[in-house]
Amino acid sequence: MTNQKEPPQLIPPHGGYRDLQSYQMAEIVYDATLVFCNRFINRRSRTHDQMVQAARSGKQNIAEGSMASGTSKKFELKLIGVARASLEELLLDFQDYLRQKGLPLWGKEHPKAKEVRALCYRKDRSYKTYRTYIESSSSEVSANTLICLIHQVNYLLDQQLRALEKEFLKEGGFTERLYRVRSQTRKFKN
Repeated sequence: MTNQKEPPQLIPPHGGYRDLQSYQMAEIVYDATLVFCNRFINRRSRTHDQMVQAARSGKQNIAEGSMASGTSKKFELKLIGVARASLEELLLDFQDYLRQKGLPLWGKEHPKAKEVRALCYRKDRSYKTYRTYIESSSSEVSANTLICLIHQVNYLLDQQLRALEKEFLKEGGFTERLYRVRSQTRKFKN
């Protein structure tokens, strides 16, 4: 029985986006935005489409970035940045909605904002966790709830971007990995 070391892997494990908190929260934001827009914004309006697409883009770009990470850390960084930008656009849409309707924007210390933010610590968190805030509440409560959720996703994405940047600076990208694996494989064969 030989105890030989295996050659290094060129394409590392990647994907797994469904386990990322940022993806899980972005999915909640997408589902909630769709319900909000269907309830409070004319379905034929450009605003309806843009808000739903911004929410979708946030979620989808996290998934796509995670899947691309095996062969391109640069592309992963770019897509997570796009997700972050899409959710920032959505945040502004909800803030605009409140402003244009003359409704208050909750501050961080608002009791309802604290209540919504506290729900993110639940292990079984899903759209259902926030359903009553989105489906059975006024547009003020629904929009402010979504603003709280978007802030949470944006915070997670900012953390994710910092971690990806640190990893990229330490490990390099695919080209560097390709060179390292080729060099190590040659050593392994000799």
